Amino acid sequence: MVTFKNAGLAEAIADIDLKHIVLETDAPYLAPVPFRGKRNESFYVIEVAKKLAELKKLGLAQVAEITTENSKLVYGI
Repeated sequence: MVTFKNAGLAEAIADIDLKHIVLETDAPYLAPVPFRGKRNESFYVIEVAKKLAELKKLGLAQVAEITTENSKLVYGI
């Protein structure tokens, strides 16, 4: 939902450290921008990462690395 213009999540995410964020999609529903209205697919998570990188003013690779490590911790990998 962070990619949705009127979701209001940009403001909420500003105060959350990236080390506390994991990325996900609501597949098969709620496809992120620019795929709104289409069936959501897991590989669209890149759009979520791009938006988070933009909001946090970080590189996409850095967001991917940190959120991947966060996910590994969550799942005990």
